[in-house]
Amino acid sequence: MSKIFYDHLIIFEEVDLEIKKAAKIPEEKEELWNLVEEIVHHHVMIIILEKLPEEHHIDFMEKFRLQPFNTEIIEYLNQKSGTDIEEMLKSRMRSLEKEILKEIRGK
Repeated sequence: MSKIFYDHLIIFEEVDLEIKKAAKIPEEKEELWNLVEEIVHHHVMIIILEKLPEEHHIDFMEKFRLQPFNTEIIEYLNQKSGTDIEEMLKSRMRSLEKEILKEIRGK
């Protein structure tokens, strides 16, 4: 797991507990977390690209490619999108956590 600029917005404590309950061996736990991280990443990128004007997409993707860990990317996104991307992502991640928990629990 490498550090990504939005990591501080993702706090999935309940998901972690459910994965620990569901996974029988360490490999299963790792596989489940890889799936969660992939889902989260896709959701984050969709939100960003929907809110960010198209003329900034390439610049954003280049910043992300060169320094995916740089937390200043959030400030860049806020400025270029005219919205509070951080709050938007936090809100969406809370919803996404509930969706993931439903899937893990089989409900």
